[in-house]
Amino acid sequence: MSDVGDWFNSLPIFTRYWLLLTGCLSLIGRFGLVNPYTLVLMYDPFVHNFEIWRAITSVFYYPLSPATGFHFMINCYFLYNYSLRLERGEYDGRPADYLFMLLFNWVCCVVAGLIGDFPLLMDPMVLSVLYIWCQLNKDVIVNFWFGTQFKAMYLPWVLFGFNLIISGGGMLELVGILVGHLYFFFKFKYPQEFGGPDLLSTPKFLENYFPPQRGGIRGFGTAPSQRNPGPQAQPQARNMFGHNWGRGQVLGQ
Repeated sequence: MSDVGDWFNSLPIFTRYWLLLTGCLSLIGRFGLVNPYTLVLMYDPFVHNFEIWRAITSVFYYPLSPATGFHFMINCYFLYNYSLRLERGEYDGRPADYLFMLLFNWVCCVVAGLIGDFPLLMDPMVLSVLYIWCQLNKDVIVNFWFGTQFKAMYLPWVLFGFNLIISGGGMLELVGILVGHLYFFFKFKYPQEFGGPDLLSTPKFLENYFPPQRGGIRGFGTAPSQRNPGPQAQPQARNMFGHNWGRGQVLGQ
């Protein structure tokens, strides 16, 4: 248990509590400690009864059952890996920027959930973070099931197509891709490629609560462009299930 506690405490703050709240609320709903209906996003109770907590709990709660357990674990895997990589990578030392990204994605997911009548927002939130990581690391080679390999920029679309074929869904993944693209466009592409203003500048009050940390990245620079590796440099290959293969690393690390 001490090893588990050390691992949990070693996680960056937002990934740590996102994962914790997801597990806790899902278990609370699973064992009936709280009526699961009160945890999901419903238009009438949210708008007319001012049950505003639904906008928050619908991100963390996921109904657990033998039919949904595997999908929940895959979501937790992607949540852990890609949120961890963003928070320790591109957003290292800038917790306020990462929190603002999560808040922007969350607001967009809530709006989409109310319009599209999506009661659960875990899928689009996780996919939005995954999409941003993939765009910032678009040339990294990732491994998917059955040994398939492709660039990270295609991973969100592969997940969308996979879910569309297997379960006939895919709409939640599509919403997550759209939300992630909105953030990536307005934060990176619009200011840097079109010369526009930074429309997603982090508010100062968030920086007051979560000031930049020493030794972290103080700026975002430019959005990654395609790299031309030299004869000694090879793109990293990543595997989905946590094993290293050759010089690669696991997917999402």
